[in-house]
Amino acid sequence: MYDYIKGIVIRILNNAIVLDNNGIGYLIHVSNPYSFEIGNEYKIYVYQQITEDEHALYGFKTIEEKDLFLKLISVKGLGCKMALPILAVGSTSGIMDAIERENVLYLKKFPKIGDKLAKQIILDLKGKLEFIGVGISDEVVDTDNELKEVLIGLGYKEKEIKPVLARVNTSLTIEEQVKDALKLLLK
Repeated sequence: MYDYIKGIVIRILNNAIVLDNNGIGYLIHVSNPYSFEIGNEYKIYVYQQITEDEHALYGFKTIEEKDLFLKLISVKGLGCKMALPILAVGSTSGIMDAIERENVLYLKKFPKIGDKLAKQIILDLKGKLEFIGVGISDEVVDTDNELKEVLIGLGYKEKEIKPVLARVNTSLTIEEQVKDALKLLLK
């Protein structure tokens, strides 16, 4: 129904943003909410999921991210809430490469992705991903607690996160910190 919504970010949550468009605040679930800045205008590509008990919007900075998300949720057993943390790594090309190379170990390291689902992703998507990766923003956020909140929002448990937080360089942007933390968690 919606392709994109253009508006100003007025609130950042653990796993979502609120985007104001003509006086209406849209709650949009995103892979890394801290890559957005309050008060800035963004064009967010959205996917609307309608189920019996929920209407939800999932948002992406680029059309490539949205396309990969749509491919991921087409996999049997992989829903929106499981596909979103996969995109938090920030590299569509890395995810696509893992699928094309049948790298089950890489895919299994994402939250809630087991051996069976990783193999299903490869079976369903290998040879069907034909687009390029996305860029990364350079904005800086200065609090350490935000990284922890993002990782918890992505489905990681506090005991998994704690050893990783000490190893992440806090002088990086929050998006780079999330990316580095996810790399450490995936090892």
